[in-house]
Amino acid sequence: MATLRREIRIHRPASEVWKVVGRPEILHLWFPGVASCTVTGNVRVIVLGSGVPMPEEIVTNDSLQRRFQYHITSPLFKQHLATIDVIDLDDGTCVVVYSTDADPAVMALVIGGATTGALEELRRQFESGVGPALDAVAAAGSPVMGGRV
Repeated sequence: MATLRREIRIHRPASEVWKVVGRPEILHLWFPGVASCTVTGNVRVIVLGSGVPMPEEIVTNDSLQRRFQYHITSPLFKQHLATIDVIDLDDGTCVVVYSTDADPAVMALVIGGATTGALEELRRQFESGVGPALDAVAAAGSPVMGGRV
């Protein structure tokens, strides 16, 4: 099993960033390479840009701790656990930590590279104030950035 961790500082409050990260059905709006996703109960199925579906089991979606965890249940993995934490730095900024444990180990490397791009896209949308993930949250009636999208 291999473990990787990626993190990024976002110059927005943790409560705003969580409004996106805590919505598993909009992952494709900030995770490059994910074309779509659907959520039914505690199962999320992401479809990669290549058309390959990747089923996941949502383990934790905790708005108090701002923690989201899931297992990829595809037979490509013997074991998998991903954890996304949104940590408030008490200065109007936050750190988003995306950790991956995977077996086979090489899959952690693949996912680790993808999570770097996802975190960068998340930061880009929040710090520019525009992007499809922010639009989706605003359309759901929970605007981020003080009502600005």
